[in-house]
Amino acid sequence: MNILGLDTSTAGSAAAVLRADGGAFARDPAPEEAAGRPTHSAQLLPRAAAVMDEAGLTWAQLDAVAVGVGPGAFTGLRIGVATARALAAAHGLELRPVSSLAALADGIDAPLRLPLIDAGRGEVFAALYEGDRERWPAFAAAPGAVAERVREAGLTPLGAGNGSVRWADAFKAGGVRVVPAGQQAHVPSAEAICRLALEVSAAPAEAVLPQYLREPDVQAP
Repeated sequence: MNILGLDTSTAGSAAAVLRADGGAFARDPAPEEAAGRPTHSAQLLPRAAAVMDEAGLTWAQLDAVAVGVGPGAFTGLRIGVATARALAAAHGLELRPVSSLAALADGIDAPLRLPLIDAGRGEVFAALYEGDRERWPAFAAAPGAVAERVREAGLTPLGAGNGSVRWADAFKAGGVRVVPAGQQAHVPSAEAICRLALEVSAAPAEAVLPQYLREPDVQAP
């Protein structure tokens, strides 16, 4: 299967192509980009086009579009999901939703993995993975509350993500080992989105929605 993967759960835009022959071509944001100002409108489609060119594929040769559905930044997720839905519809491709936290966890090199995405409002989005198993489903909480949950469980997971960098001291106080700042492990990988999508069933466009875990910061009156 030839698959295009997109992720916009952080401020950066990630795109990758995984070809049926195993070739992988990716444009992931640097850690500082993922923690900076949003770049989705300017970067997502150009990066998707770049990885398609690098992979030597036309849109007719793709089988599916995979997209990270969050949790993550509200506006970023809307742009990523809408773009994936539009590309899939325009080219008659399967659409496969993937957890952005699972993609982030995929890049953490430890048996017990704690992906942590900055959720704003002084909170993080988190989940806990043990091997291939999701031990704690995704949730939103203050860094201190996540650290306390880890401490009470007697665990020492390895944490990564822009949330882990921002509140590294709080997590370390709870026994979380944090990947040093500046490492690519802090960014959800679009290649991981592609690989995880191979285990996910295709879904109709109307069923592929951003997973916010909470209400947006600004709501219509």
